[in-house]
Amino acid sequence: MAMAGRIRSTLPHVRKALSSDSRSALYPAIISNPELSRNYATAPAAKEKKVKVPVTMYGVSGNYASALYIAAVKANALEKVESEILDLIEASKKSPKFSQFMKDLSVPTETRVKAMSDISSEAKFGELTRNFLVVLAENGRLKHVDAIAKRFAELTMAHKGELKAIVTTVIPIPPEEEKELKETLQEVMGKGKKVNIEQKIDPSILGGLVIEFGQKVFDMSIRTRARQMERLLREPINF
Repeated sequence: MAMAGRIRSTLPHVRKALSSDSRSALYPAIISNPELSRNYATAPAAKEKKVKVPVTMYGVSGNYASALYIAAVKANALEKVESEILDLIEASKKSPKFSQFMKDLSVPTETRVKAMSDISSEAKFGELTRNFLVVLAENGRLKHVDAIAKRFAELTMAHKGELKAIVTTVIPIPPEEEKELKETLQEVMGKGKKVNIEQKIDPSILGGLVIEFGQKVFDMSIRTRARQMERLLREPINF
């Protein structure tokens, strides 16, 4: 249980990092951003409910994922939209030509828009997903759709009280330590949260482990410690 024990020793730092209001704050400036100003809903609601983004996202993919999340929650179509976006990603993986088409900015805007509209109709996507893909096509952002889908999946998991933690180690974590590590992370996140661990093997970290969840990274690898020690040793000593 040594590995999970090392994680427990970092709990105060992890709790401090997670105590900010960023987890529940309404994502700023989504509607004011001209690229995201399209109303994805098919009809305006009489009383529009306020929706909070469960995880603050940054960058192009974060902005679009957050906007799509808000629209999907308001339309009570979160699972449907997630399924349709993931279907599109799977289709792009199976078709190199389609994948290249989405990344090619030399394709005229009208061609991109028509293609995404036709694909959405053929795939029987809902109007919310179709409108979103058309916005991406209009703004030349289709190349970011894979990253947007990943950020959107993080938001839907957070919406359901779930969290994916990517744990990188040199060798696979034994089942007993993985169980304790999951319990430790759930303790950090609080009651009602479910943590799903994804293991990654990377011999280059030399030992220890790196934990990524949300947009936070806790690096406790031997490689990082060695680099920190090297920097300290290179600093001049003042007598």
